[in-house]
Amino acid sequence: MPPIDDRENARVTAKPSRRAFLRAAVASGGSAALAACLDDESSLDAPSGVAEPASLPDRQHAWNDALPRDGDGNVRPPAHHVFLGLSLTSEPDAAARETVATALREVEQALEWSGDGVLFTIGYTPAYFDRFDASLDDAVDLPEPDPIVVLAVESNATVDTNDALVHLASDDAAVVLAVEAALFGERGRLNGRSLSATLDAVFERSTRRTGFVGPGLPADRQDGLEGIPEGEPVPDAAPFFMGFRSGFRESQATEDRVTIQEGPFAGGATQHFETLELDLDVWFEESDHEQRVARLFSPEHAERGAVGEYGERLGAETGVDAVTDAIHEHARKDGVVGHAQKLARAREDGEPVLLRRDVNTTDGDAAGLHFLSLQREIGEFTRVREAMVGEEFGRYGLGPRQSNGILQYLRVRRWGSYLVPPRAHRALPTPAPEP
Repeated sequence: MPPIDDRENARVTAKPSRRAFLRAAVASGGSAALAACLDDESSLDAPSGVAEPASLPDRQHAWNDALPRDGDGNVRPPAHHVFLGLSLTSEPDAAARETVATALREVEQALEWSGDGVLFTIGYTPAYFDRFDASLDDAVDLPEPDPIVVLAVESNATVDTNDALVHLASDDAAVVLAVEAALFGERGRLNGRSLSATLDAVFERSTRRTGFVGPGLPADRQDGLEGIPEGEPVPDAAPFFMGFRSGFRESQATEDRVTIQEGPFAGGATQHFETLELDLDVWFEESDHEQRVARLFSPEHAERGAVGEYGERLGAETGVDAVTDAIHEHARKDGVVGHAQKLARAREDGEPVLLRRDVNTTDGDAAGLHFLSLQREIGEFTRVREAMVGEEFGRYGLGPRQSNGILQYLRVRRWGSYLVPPRAHRALPTPAPEP
């Protein structure tokens, strides 16, 4: 496990103009943005990868041991993210499969599997597997994505029906841009290494979404952004637009818990990925800090002052498991239930079932969130989302537009489900690949 380091403080104290520039470069993409990030266009000056990628974990989603921890022991996610929706332009035959396998393997040889280098996954939609005569292996729960599960959450969601999604993540903005360019034939070398295969021989990019996470990054972007009121309300140290920390160790499933255990895709996981617009005008203007704490965590957290300005008092544990039994009393007496308080009731034997890797986004110049969760089965995500909606609290007058967690501040815009295979089957898998 990487040791605690001082990069967290560096990310808070770095000049806002530089942080904002790097975030904007990732959002815009392209060769010009990459060149602007590099002092020397010939090299990224990033740590080199491994000579033999077979030495890497079989799980594509095995990121936690490759990332540092913050001062409380929570995994610190990479700062910069790119999500590429891909559509096939050729048949997923043996030749195409080898091209994809080579392109991904060469990225791992060029760059270290870490936040200083690059972490990435490729996942496949139900639409991808529908082209095959055979059915997806029974051990995989990957139904067609159905946004009706958002129930009372206001939405106008577009379902992702492309074939695949590549998620790139790094603390170095230039790295994610360079990897994207290399994968799609816009660079012949990556971190000083020549490349022989690219994804653009097999796929075309159908969507491109970008994100960022970390102390100071949302505050840098809040001025003049659609959906955020004037006055720069996002705390400087907050890693998310809503003003609070997330990803607490106690509220995250382990990578073991979200990993498929049986069948040819054992070692993989399912992935839910959606894009949310945030109504932060209402979030910040119509409630004070204590009310925001009550809605995000619980009324008891607000009463005890347990959270602090942005969650710094919570350490690695939100403590919501201790207030789940009081949730109906809070709904009846306080007229509010907490978002995290509701989600805690969907745990299994007290343990979370989702591993979330959310990031902020300003795609479309609007404040938003790319919500990414990994789980063993999509059905587990559905169960947690139903707990989040909390229809039962309507009996207390807490509909989706009242103080029922944070529902009223969310608008679902895109929605997709993916199988993230183990590394051995990540290149254009069949529904039931041979071991």
